[in-house]
Amino acid sequence: MDTQSLQAFLAVADSGSFSRAGEHLHLTQPAVSKRIATLEDQIGARLFDRIGRRVTLTEAGRVLLPRARQILVMVDDSRRALTNLEGQVAGSLTLATSHHIGLHRLPPLLKAYTQAHPGVRLDLRFLDSELAYQGVLDGELETAVVTLAPHPDPQLEVVPVWEDRMCFVCGLDHPLATRGRLTLHELCAFDAVLPGPMTFTRTLIESRFAAAGLELPVALSTNYLETLKMMTAIGLGWSLLPERMVVGELHELDVEHPTITRSLGYLVHRSRTLSNAARAMLSLLEEARDATSRRS
Repeated sequence: MDTQSLQAFLAVADSGSFSRAGEHLHLTQPAVSKRIATLEDQIGARLFDRIGRRVTLTEAGRVLLPRARQILVMVDDSRRALTNLEGQVAGSLTLATSHHIGLHRLPPLLKAYTQAHPGVRLDLRFLDSELAYQGVLDGELETAVVTLAPHPDPQLEVVPVWEDRMCFVCGLDHPLATRGRLTLHELCAFDAVLPGPMTFTRTLIESRFAAAGLELPVALSTNYLETLKMMTAIGLGWSLLPERMVVGELHELDVEHPTITRSLGYLVHRSRTLSNAARAMLSLLEEARDATSRRS
């Protein structure tokens, strides 16, 4: 099996389309079809069923899918290991991060990194933390700087760098803004606007309310914290946001509850050979971690 055919196979499997796979690989649709046909000939099995415009994996395709990912990761690791021998910090680095961390935590590090290593082409991808986790697990991403999961996959090395204190907030003209000390039960009498139900942050919040025997009254949800801030500021409900965002049109509520924090940090796959470019980025993140520890 050649790597180009495997890349075409993964692109079609992930996108569910030969044309979209071609766009991703910068190939024509016939070229993608040819690579898939070559791979099917090599393994002696059909990999996709084509019914109308739908493209789905056959049983053989489902068996090959995780193995194809592993093979390509091993090939990339081998290339990185050989490049690392030269000792240069160059090439490309695929780094995923959430929008919030990209806006509020990473800019000074990225500036220092690009100034120190101008030979690195940084492929920065803004993803939900949950998608970034999966990307590192699948080998598509070399590293990610995200909100850390409460129970990370053991295949990943997960390192906290910052702690985000989360604050209960509402708009300045919301009825809660004139109230004194509140309980979680009193909060539940008003609508909340919170991150989506499958996010690590929402899971953290729900666990605190569930422990008190309460169900969150969520009226609206979005994974973008800047959008949550706007919805809270205009009075659509109360929310729980990182301390750094509690400025301007937000009022911090005094809630009778232990401080809620979430961990932000980086993750890499334990079995992956990191490039020199990735190691240099992790070194900067470790410096930021040490600086945070010294301040606390």
